[in-house]
Amino acid sequence: MTKLTAVIDVASLCANWEPACPAAEDLARAAAGLALSRSKAGFGIEQRTVIELAISLADDAVQQRLNLDWRGVDQPTNVLAFPAWDPETPLPPGAALLLGDVVLAFETTAREADEQGKPLSDHLSHLIVHGVLHLLGYDHATEAEAVAMESLETSILASLGVPDPYRGTM
Repeated sequence: MTKLTAVIDVASLCANWEPACPAAEDLARAAAGLALSRSKAGFGIEQRTVIELAISLADDAVQQRLNLDWRGVDQPTNVLAFPAWDPETPLPPGAALLLGDVVLAFETTAREADEQGKPLSDHLSHLIVHGVLHLLGYDHATEAEAVAMESLETSILASLGVPDPYRGTM
């Protein structure tokens, strides 16, 4: 099997991430990289040598604008995933797979972490994993999909040392 190479670009668009979670960019890269390596085989991308994705650490204002423009919802949300990859469209030989973008909103993410009594770093890791899995085609629209996605998320997060984010929240 060809080794996975992931190019993960992380951009901090909100100055609040750095003081609140100094390792945010590194945590985002680690969470995204592990989510890719642990879930890629089921989506026919194990043959690709390069996968590219972008992560934006934004604020609620940016997230609200994106949520309104793309989903018609005029409020911020914790994470949005914008897939660029269509598994039905073949890529030219040797081309990088442009997976898509994951965007996190600082204020919403920080508030949720506080309300749930968990470190911001753990919640950030969870939301990155969640967003990357959405880019790969996972969803939680049905109970069966939710169980499968949450199980994979929990397993990936455990490998990162992050406790099960769903324990005690259902």
